[in-house]
Amino acid sequence: MTQVSQYQDIAAHPDIAEVRQRYERVAASGQAVVIDGLVLLAGGWLAISPWVVGFRAHAPNVTVNNLVLGAMIGAIALGLTMAPARMYRLTWSMVAIGGWLIVSPYVIQRSVSSAGIAWTNEITGGVTALLGLGAAALLTSADRRAAPRSAR
Repeated sequence: MTQVSQYQDIAAHPDIAEVRQRYERVAASGQAVVIDGLVLLAGGWLAISPWVVGFRAHAPNVTVNNLVLGAMIGAIALGLTMAPARMYRLTWSMVAIGGWLIVSPYVIQRSVSSAGIAWTNEITGGVTALLGLGAAALLTSADRRAAPRSAR
C-alpha cells in the first residue's frame, strides 16, 4: 500500500500550530463569546422553563424533554467555550435540536394544552436554531481560512 503522507501523526504536521491558533483567535473573538453565552442561557432557560412557565404538571413528558435538551444545549455551549476546534461540528446539532423544540409539544402531547408550552418551545427552539447557525458559520469561516490555498 502506498503511503499518502509523510506524517504518521497529525500532531507532527507543520500546519497544525497555525490551525490551532486560528481556532483560538475565533474562540476568543467577541462574536464567539456572545454566541457561547447566549447558547448557555438558552440551554439554562429551556431546562428551567417548565417550572418558570408552570407547565410541568400539565405536560410531564414535555418537561422531561425540555430538561434533557436544556442540559444538552448547556453542555454544547461549555464545549464550544473550552474546545471550539473539536466541538464546532456539534453546532449543527443545535439547529436540529431547535427544530425539534418547535414541534415537540405537538408531537409529544398530540395537542398543546397551554399557550405557555407552545410559545416557550417555539421561541426557544427558534433562538437555539439561529444560534447554532451563527456558531456554525463563525467556526466554518475559521475553518475555511485555515485551509491551505491549494485545497480551496
